[in-house]
Amino acid sequence: MLKPEVESLVPGQTFDRRGFVKIALGSAFAAAALPVMAQQAIKTDFAGLTAGEVTIPSGGFSMPAYRAQPEGKKNLPVVLVVSEIFGVHEYVADICRRFAKLGYLAIAPELFARQGDPQSFGSIQELQREVIAKVSDVQVMGDLDAAVAWSGANGGDVSRLGITGFCWGGRITWLFAAHSRQLKAAVAWYGQLSPEPAPLKPKNPIDLVGQLHAPVLGLYGGKDTGIPLEHVEKMKAALAASSDRDAKGSRFVVYPESGHAFHADYRPSYREADARDGWQKALAWFKQHGVA
Repeated sequence: MLKPEVESLVPGQTFDRRGFVKIALGSAFAAAALPVMAQQAIKTDFAGLTAGEVTIPSGGFSMPAYRAQPEGKKNLPVVLVVSEIFGVHEYVADICRRFAKLGYLAIAPELFARQGDPQSFGSIQELQREVIAKVSDVQVMGDLDAAVAWSGANGGDVSRLGITGFCWGGRITWLFAAHSRQLKAAVAWYGQLSPEPAPLKPKNPIDLVGQLHAPVLGLYGGKDTGIPLEHVEKMKAALAASSDRDAKGSRFVVYPESGHAFHADYRPSYREADARDGWQKALAWFKQHGVA
């Protein structure tokens, strides 16, 4: 029988139904993401920020999210931060604080919360099977819409809305650009462009090229074995051939010597020079398109 959530003897902790300790969003690295290169991981402080976990109502569900914004400020540009398959762990929370230090309200909803706690699984294979494979694109789009609505009611100016996502979140970033008419700009970090469709994921970015509501900047690695350059070139050609204004306005930057997850500063895949360059290009993209 599955165990209900129970209180831990440690204040602020509970156990999930699988018996693992639940940790507040953004306070630790996900177990399945090990090994962690802790010494190289960027650590952004909380000075001048309001940051931490919040709860967002979405379709009758109370969705946890990590929010960071300048303390006491309102009418802030909003950026949605979409995680990798590991969920909203320490790396994603730090990215939110990096944006907040620059004047954004950054929010990272835990988009896997209905299916389970992604931080509690010890292997990528188990996490993929037990959680990720059960998350539908329809659910994710609705939860992101809810995060936008929450942001607008809590200090954000949703007329200046951007989104960025990493790996799993990179694909979602492309999809949200074809979903949200509020969106001004998007930055997708090494998100899949044309994987095999599935019942819960019937369409991919390359299928939605003609439906974009905002221009997308794609940041990809030339040595990414999971997203071959052939896929990137096909996506470039589809964007160029589209009559959609935002498709034609989308761009790719490919870093020839980087592989997958080159921005993930807590992992061995991190490539500092390309990660920093991509970050600056992302900020410039948001500024160019009216988010910042």
